[in-house]
Parts: sequence; structure tokens; C-alpha cells
Amino acid sequence: MATETITVQKKKKHILRKILCIILAIILLLAIEKTISVTWHSNPKNIIQYETDNRYIANGNMPFVSAHRCGGGIMPEESMMAFENCVTNPDFNIDVFEFDLHITKDEQLVLLHDDTLDRTTDSEEVFGVKDAKPEDYTYDELRKLNIGAKFEDEDGNMPYADLHGDEVPDTLKIVKVDDLLDYLAQYGNYDYIIEIKNSEDLGKKGVDILYDILLERNLLDKVIFGTFNEEVSLYVDEKHPDLKRSATINEVLDFYSAAMKDEENFEAKYIALQIPYNMPYRMIVNLGTAKVINYAHKHNIAVQYWTINKESELKYLSSIGADCIMSDYPDKLYSIIHE
Repeated sequence: MATETITVQKKKKHILRKILCIILAIILLLAIEKTISVTWHSNPKNIIQYETDNRYIANGNMPFVSAHRCGGGIMPEESMMAFENCVTNPDFNIDVFEFDLHITKDEQLVLLHDDTLDRTTDSEEVFGVKDAKPEDYTYDELRKLNIGAKFEDEDGNMPYADLHGDEVPDTLKIVKVDDLLDYLAQYGNYDYIIEIKNSEDLGKKGVDILYDILLERNLLDKVIFGTFNEEVSLYVDEKHPDLKRSATINEVLDFYSAAMKDEENFEAKYIALQIPYNMPYRMIVNLGTAKVINYAHKHNIAVQYWTINKESELKYLSSIGADCIMSDYPDKLYSIIHE
């Protein structure tokens, strides 16, 4: 029994040592990241102004204010309620609207960020299934949902959670991109960052539909298209070369490598980098520096950052020549820029 007790105690000590090592490793990584976030800041004086014909480059002016997911930190994301707030609120103005699209079963393009409806809507209650995907339902079926059902404001309140069926206002029903663009045209001459979330054939079909919608409304020059699916970007290059797009993930990595080596003969098929800033891998790849921005501008590429919500990061990126900042809180961004 004494031997067994000693063995158990040794195992407990071994497990405890492992836990302590993991905790210390996490603390060390956080400390390194905090140090890098300070020491890797660039001096705004190092930003160089280049001649450019890319109108998405701010060129010495303050960055364009972009409502990420149409200001999803203020109102339910990707909802008409959020858009209404952005265009009618007297306290701030929007330059660029950012939103995401999915194709439906009846080939409509609707606003939704995730691949499923669970996180933002009451789809599980309405459809009776988990992980419901928009491409499995028609637009009319999706209109039965409350897309503000899971919205939580900064105080932790969920003001729209109890609305279902006929109680759901039109401003909290899923939105077609056609209707949205027609609505916004009444309020201003906005620019757009539009991402299609579908991949493969559905993504390509979505691009075709979006292209026709933009062409009909004479909006091709007002949109930068984006996707995380490289095959969809390549399809855009092949079928719709006049649709401006942002860099793919691989293209961002190639750009960063070229920027670090200051390659002279760098060419790109895209007109914008849509990139993160405060990510864990920043200790290896820091995309928020004067060197990155200068190299992009030298090669006629706009630099647009997502999703920036911390005040310190909004101020920093605004100071070093970011061309556009996408934030869930465009009101805070607008306030910082105009201060």
C-alpha cells in the first residue's frame, strides 16, 4: 500500500508540473506578444507618400471608416437595422460598408457571415435542426428567422432574443444584397467591401450573380471583392477581370515576403490587402508597420485592416497610414479619426 501511495503521489506531482509548465508557457507567450505589440509599432514619420491612381489609397489623409459586418458591435450584424443606424445616426458617418454573402437554395445572395445560421439567428428553433446552412433554404424560408436573436450589446443585454415569427420586424429579417444596395443608394455614394463566403461551384455562382447585380447598378468601381477561397478569386480573374479584388491568403504571404526583402519587380493582380493586425502570429508576421504600408503604396496597393475594435489599435493604425479600417464599432473609429 505504501508503494502504491508513493506512485500516486509521483503521478500527481508529474501532472502538477505539466500544468505549471503550460501556465508558464502561456504567460511567457502573452508577455512576448505584449512586448512585440509595443516594440513593433512604427513611427508615423516613416510613412512615405507615393503618387497613385488607386482611389482606395488614402494618400496622407485619415483612413476610410468601414462598418465591419455593417457595425455589428452596435446593432445585430448584417441586418437592415444595423445599416439604418449607420446611415441615419448623426454622430458618425461611414465611408465603406463591409458585409458577407451566401447563396440561397433559390440562388439569391443574402447577408450572413457564418457558414451556418446558428450563431446569429433562431434557426434551430424555427427549422428544428442544428447547423442549418443558408444554401439549403430559399430566401422566403430564411425570412422567417430573427437575425438579431443572439445579438448581445455592450452591457450584456439581448434586446431582440424573444422576437419570433410575426413579431420579428423587417429590419431583423435576412437581407438580399439587391435590396440593401438599393436602400443605401438613397443615402450616399458609398464604397463596399463584399465577401462571398461560399467556396467551389457555389462561390463561383455567387460571383456571377453579384457581378450582374453590380453591373446593373453601375457599382463595379465602388466594390472591392474578397474571399478566403482561392479558387473563387482565380475565377474572378478569369471571368470578371474588371471586378476589383483583394489578395488571397497565399498572396498576402507572398506580399509580406517581398516587402521584407524590398523586392523591386513585385506585381499584383489585386488592388488591396485586407489583413488583420492584432493576431497571435504577430510575433512572427507583423502586418501593421510602416514598412508594410510603404511597400504596398509603392506598388499601388491599398491597405485595409480588419477587425479593429480596441481604441489603442484604432489610434495606432490611423496614425501610420492605414487606408481603411474595418471596425464593429464604426462610431468609435469615426470619433477617434475626427478628434
